[in-house]
Amino acid sequence: MTKSKKIFLLGFMGSGKSTIGKKLANQIHQKFIDLDEEIEKHTQKSIAELFENKGEAYFRKKEKEVLEKFCKDKENFIMALGGGTPCFHNNMELINQSGVSIYINYNAGILASRLFNAKTVRPLVQGKSEEEIKLFIEKTLLERELFYTQSQFTIKKDNVKVEDVLKLTQNF
Repeated sequence: MTKSKKIFLLGFMGSGKSTIGKKLANQIHQKFIDLDEEIEKHTQKSIAELFENKGEAYFRKKEKEVLEKFCKDKENFIMALGGGTPCFHNNMELINQSGVSIYINYNAGILASRLFNAKTVRPLVQGKSEEEIKLFIEKTLLERELFYTQSQFTIKKDNVKVEDVLKLTQNF
């Protein structure tokens, strides 16, 4: 049985952080938090609106504020982070000091296919072909990999399932 801890799921958009996080939280009876949803509640604006009207710097500042609030909280949880969260304002250091970080690592080809076929359209890849999405992901992953690999644990498979994360969490 998993001991109570703050568990942070990180990885590129489309890696299944929210889906896996919800299932894991349900299985181990923990609270699930989607950081992007919490930012939207905090600001009363959608992520797309924040980027469009206030810019990325403003969004990243709000993201840090909301993340810090949860990290200081005594309550344990499973949190799905935004794809860029680990890359700004020493967030990765804060995450690792506050709990356990797990990087869900997919290659660019799998991520491109998942994003291209997703029911929910992501603003950063909207209107792009699958090949354009793959090129965007490859470039962005190169920039983010330095931060993602600071994670305490990494799961790299072609199809990560909640059982993979559950098995890993039994060690802490």
